[in-house]
Amino acid sequence: MTDAATPDPGSELPGRTMAREMAEQPAVMRRILSEGAPAIQDVARRIAARAPRFVLLTARGTSDNAALYAKYLLEIRLGLPCGLTSMSTTTAYGARPDLTDVLVVTVSQSGGSPDLVASARAAREAGAITLAVTNNADSPLAGVSGYHIDIMAGPEKALPATKTYTAPLLALYLFVEGLRGGDGAPAQMLPDLAGQLLARQDEVRTLAARYRFAERMVITSRGYGYLTAQEAALKLMETSYIPALSYSGADLLHGPLAMVDNVSPVIAVVTDGKGGEALQPVLDRLRDRGADLVAIGPRHQVEQASAGFVLPTDDVAEEVQPMLEIIPLQLLAYEVTIARGQDPDAPRALAKVTETR
Repeated sequence: MTDAATPDPGSELPGRTMAREMAEQPAVMRRILSEGAPAIQDVARRIAARAPRFVLLTARGTSDNAALYAKYLLEIRLGLPCGLTSMSTTTAYGARPDLTDVLVVTVSQSGGSPDLVASARAAREAGAITLAVTNNADSPLAGVSGYHIDIMAGPEKALPATKTYTAPLLALYLFVEGLRGGDGAPAQMLPDLAGQLLARQDEVRTLAARYRFAERMVITSRGYGYLTAQEAALKLMETSYIPALSYSGADLLHGPLAMVDNVSPVIAVVTDGKGGEALQPVLDRLRDRGADLVAIGPRHQVEQASAGFVLPTDDVAEEVQPMLEIIPLQLLAYEVTIARGQDPDAPRALAKVTETR
């Protein structure tokens, strides 16, 4: 596959690995939809038959943002209460809560971090229904979990996770759809739309020029867009080293708005749907403060901002939009990092597999 995000394979330009892996996302989505969906549906049917009473989600870093997506899906689409676990209660303090009939979902690209493995093992011993969602079917995490979903993203070598973010989003969406007896049809259009977004890298490069000398950034959203804001902030921080603060729009109004002025760069992820409607009062306040507001979302929202990137969200279900929203923001992190003379493939002080305990 060739598109604007992929440099010449022989190029020595920094960021070529991250660019190549971003460009693989449409193909990964197609692979999950065609090859992975039947296995995901089977896992969903078997877990649904066990009727979990609520769900706990466990993850770190980028996978934590994917887990947050599952939380929104499970609570909105199934009405199933969910929580994000604090692993140290188990791994550091030795707590052993009663998890009988609780579904514990652990999301991890590598499936190798010791605290994730220990937490999943403890959950299973405490009676939980355990599901691992990983990019490695042979990982220790998959081995200690009762069920496993392979996100089928293929090897990822760049330190910033890109395809191993959108892949678990899609896998988790299909899983939740399987739990509710749905067919996941709204996701079928995603690979083509993702390819169209990747081909618009020149637009993102122009946008990135605004942030070449930025000292900090604020990223905000509501609803399904909030996890995109979280992931975009993480990508910007780990690649360009810009302190990027992510807030729910509601939380932004409860204090942090005071730091926003007419030179403050703010990116708003505006989901086309109820999340975007809930964010509207926040956008109004930001405009009143004269913020340098960039909108990632529908055309009418971009036209009301200082600048932005129009997403092709017409006829796209709100719950699958996060898989599109993040792509221009991945490209933005890449382009800002290149503009600042750094290599997004190799952020300082980071390792591909982070072994927390």
